Amino acid sequence: MNLPEDLLYSEEHEWVKKEGDKVRIGITDFAQSELGDIVFVELPEVGDEVEADEPFGSVESVKTVSELYAPVSGKVVEINEDLDDSPEYVNESPYESAWMIVVEVSDPAELDELLTADEYASFVQED
Repeated sequence: MNLPEDLLYSEEHEWVKKEGDKVRIGITDFAQSELGDIVFVELPEVGDEVEADEPFGSVESVKTVSELYAPVSGKVVEINEDLDDSPEYVNESPYESAWMIVVEVSDPAELDELLTADEYASFVQED
């Protein structure tokens, strides 16, 4: 399982990369491997507000449809439109090509609630 050390992780299997007052969000390598082949990704619109621990979109695989949960609250300032045509990026490159949204964080303290790579690894092993 690939877990970059420079990212933060949620218990809902999203990763977060801090970029100043914004964060880039995607799903973890563990999540994509559990889901199987991703065939469709539904994301919010630029300008939408997302709420920590609330759904912001979904991924559909050959097995199931799973909701995506926002790890932090804020305003969506960018979406990865490449996933419309190439949802397989989620399986092939969950941390690079398959980022999903960029959010302007409204409450930076929410980042303190997220897990480090080591904490997330322990969490998924308990699952």
